[in-house]
Amino acid sequence: MNVSTSPGHTSAATTVDGSSVIDGRAAWRAADRNTGIGALAGLRVLDLSRVLAGPYTAQTLADHGAEVIKVEAPSGDETRGWGPPFDDSGESSAYYAGLNHSKDNICLDLRTDAGREVLSHLLRGADVVIENFKAGTMARWGFDYETVLAEENPRLVYCRVTGFGVDGPMGGLPGYDAVLQSFGGLMSVNGYPDGNPLRVGVPIVDIVASHMAVSGILLALRERDSSGRGQLVDITLLDSVISLLHPHASNWVSSGKVPQRTGDYHPTVVPYQVFAALDGDFFVSAANDRQFRSLVTVLGRPDLADDPRFASNGVRSQNRDDLAALLGGLVAGWKRDDLAAELERAGVAASPVNTVDQALTAPQTVHRGLFIDTVDYRGLGVPIKLGRTATRTPRTAVPLGTDTAAVLHSMGYSMEAVDALRAAGALGRSRPGRP
Repeated sequence: MNVSTSPGHTSAATTVDGSSVIDGRAAWRAADRNTGIGALAGLRVLDLSRVLAGPYTAQTLADHGAEVIKVEAPSGDETRGWGPPFDDSGESSAYYAGLNHSKDNICLDLRTDAGREVLSHLLRGADVVIENFKAGTMARWGFDYETVLAEENPRLVYCRVTGFGVDGPMGGLPGYDAVLQSFGGLMSVNGYPDGNPLRVGVPIVDIVASHMAVSGILLALRERDSSGRGQLVDITLLDSVISLLHPHASNWVSSGKVPQRTGDYHPTVVPYQVFAALDGDFFVSAANDRQFRSLVTVLGRPDLADDPRFASNGVRSQNRDDLAALLGGLVAGWKRDDLAAELERAGVAASPVNTVDQALTAPQTVHRGLFIDTVDYRGLGVPIKLGRTATRTPRTAVPLGTDTAAVLHSMGYSMEAVDALRAAGALGRSRPGRP
């Protein structure tokens, strides 16, 4: 096999026996029976990312029909080890599985010339690349977007996810969800006034960054329809967390007062909090005066709606502690489901505080296809629905390197060429039962 010693080399290479030309565009194979389904069917996405924001972005694109090839190092995406729980083989965690379904998976050691040569052909055939390497890594390998890839594949949409960006006073620093929750002010407004700042119980900064990345990629693809050219989609965790600060940011801009933690209270809407019912916690929101009157009527105290202390949201906010004590005593006499049903009929937003298992198995969740439990797949469904265009049925995340040989063969590499790549260390160490 002719393997260039230049890391960024992308000219055609031949297999060991010289019989065929390597074709990056041919790598995007029919992933499963759902091929051709989805708004993004035919889109070729190369997922070079790891951990959360990047992989979740690529998974969302796969849900809507994109053909996604995930490239992992021989050590694997570190989230494979973020358990328990693990899969039956013990090699991959549930955490990994929740971010990497419906992808083909190949193993490449990008520290080797041979591994980078394979990557160069994959890059040539991609519509979208997603990466979250340390700033400068791709450039060091010869794949800088601005000076190399944009010229060699001008239609490429290149999504880069970093912690703080690649320039500025903190450019190039690594980013972690909880660090950004702390740095970006989110942690300061989460928790109770007399307690410590709290991390939000899900990796919210990474998840929002992923949604922003999907939006940015789709915007760039839409613009490509007009210009014929791709562009950089520059996503940072810092941008993500700052975008989450509503209404605290606007309140500070307007008043100059630094927002404080309010626990389960809303900073401006009253009542909007958790109360203890007979059989567990229960959340109530009365966002306007009509809803408040309906709430207290259901609770058997319609007179509270005319009490001068509670007649409008402004005065309710001033007297929130008194109101919370009164409502807490009333809610305490109800069972959660009974009160939820009564408030629903009265047009008041309220809900039992469900545990994760209760939320996933709720009839409405299942009806919406948000939790799927079949022989072939057990996990979350696709949250974005379109009226005419179907989405893919998720396909369980696969072991490291499952599709390496098949992808390489589809590109034109012969069996001998694949063996040569493996011998050169480009495909990592062979494991039992793996191609």
